[in-house]
Amino acid sequence: MILVTGATGFVGAALVARLSRDGIETRACVRRKGASMPDGVHTLQVGGLTADTDWSRALAGVSVVVHAAARVHVMDDTAADPLTEFRRVNVEGTLNLARQSAAAVVSRFVFVSSIKVNGEATRLGMPFYADDMPAPLDPYGVSKMEAEKGLRELAAETGMEVVIIRPPLVYGPGVKANFATLMRAVQRGWPVPLGAAHNQRSLVALDNLVDFIVTCLSHPQAANQTFLVSDGQDLSITELVRGLARAVGVPARLMPVPVWALQAGAALLGKRDVVQRLCGNLQVDISKAYSLLGWVPPVSVDEGLRRAVSCQRLRPRSDERAP
Repeated sequence: MILVTGATGFVGAALVARLSRDGIETRACVRRKGASMPDGVHTLQVGGLTADTDWSRALAGVSVVVHAAARVHVMDDTAADPLTEFRRVNVEGTLNLARQSAAAVVSRFVFVSSIKVNGEATRLGMPFYADDMPAPLDPYGVSKMEAEKGLRELAAETGMEVVIIRPPLVYGPGVKANFATLMRAVQRGWPVPLGAAHNQRSLVALDNLVDFIVTCLSHPQAANQTFLVSDGQDLSITELVRGLARAVGVPARLMPVPVWALQAGAALLGKRDVVQRLCGNLQVDISKAYSLLGWVPPVSVDEGLRRAVSCQRLRPRSDERAP
């Protein structure tokens, strides 16, 4: 049986659906009652991810844990001490689950980490590699790095296999935040001032990430390895807008505003990080996934974008404004 934490989240829900379709016995851990799950999936309410959470019922009969639950990175974090809050959930909560998993003789623990462990940006044509020295720059990335370190130490002590997966930005049906805002702008034909960006960013379609996680459930060469995962095709933000427009079937209305002008405007508005994420470089190398596991992304970028926009609502939200 496979145990999935964060089973109602963006990645966890898609993974549970895939495992159900594949006929793999799955137990989905949720924080609250009433979560809707595919037929045949066992649902168990566990509560919060803390150092004190009792996982004994959830782990009974489980052979592999996929840990997708986390305190996620958010813009404008209002916590008085964000690093402490991230550590409480992402480090202490994760390691508590992992220790109980090892005690329950779980054979493999798959940890969905983040590319932020590597860092925030790369130089053009110089991607991150899975075995690079970690260089996180924000509390979320630090917490994921510390969780990875603790998991490796636990694997060495107990013999439980650990697999660490660091995805970059994940997009797909139900995606939120800046990616969803960009999709809505393209769908509505709003002019987008991103026509002069020549950056390169690695993204990963939700279905590609889920497929990679499924590969790591049982592949013998995945044991105690760290992997980066992406679509295998990097895009500039200009190319991304054009791809979204193709997926929707509308013209791409791109305005060639220089990146320096976007950065200057963003700095005045306190949104410098937003422009960095849109126009900066962040490339990852997935050759390790291919060489060790023989994995190639099953979904193309164009198909991934088509699936993402197919579920995007067109009715504007009350707080939505044109960019």
